[in-house]
Amino acid sequence: MMFTHADGNPVLDLDDEQSWKLLEATRHGRLVVSVAGEPDIFPVNYLASDRKIYLRTAPGNKLAQLTINSRVLLETDGILSDEAWSVVLRGTARVLTNSTELAAVEELGLNSWVPTLKDFYVEIVPTSVSGRHFELGEQPEREI
Repeated sequence: MMFTHADGNPVLDLDDEQSWKLLEATRHGRLVVSVAGEPDIFPVNYLASDRKIYLRTAPGNKLAQLTINSRVLLETDGILSDEAWSVVLRGTARVLTNSTELAAVEELGLNSWVPTLKDFYVEIVPTSVSGRHFELGEQPEREI
């Protein structure tokens, strides 16, 4: 098990350190944006560095929507045979345009998984992060 559930509860609320450990070890997630009250969700690959999230994108809905409303969510998770976890990061996204910032993020080695041109780098500065870890198993019998 990745985490110890001291009280025997199969659901463990993760602290910031535990949540960031999972964010840093994972490279895929879902980016949630919302414009005019309409949510949208996009699969993304990302990189965590210095308690920020970085991703690359091309022109299109994702880029337009996070430019209109910079408040976003990033969700990532993992499922193994006997455990699972989920982390949700809330934050503010911005497209990087400063040459110094662009050079620094390019040093991180963030590559697109899909062989398409993704010339825009996006930085997400978190406002909160929360996570949960689950011990998988059968549903217990209801006490009568």
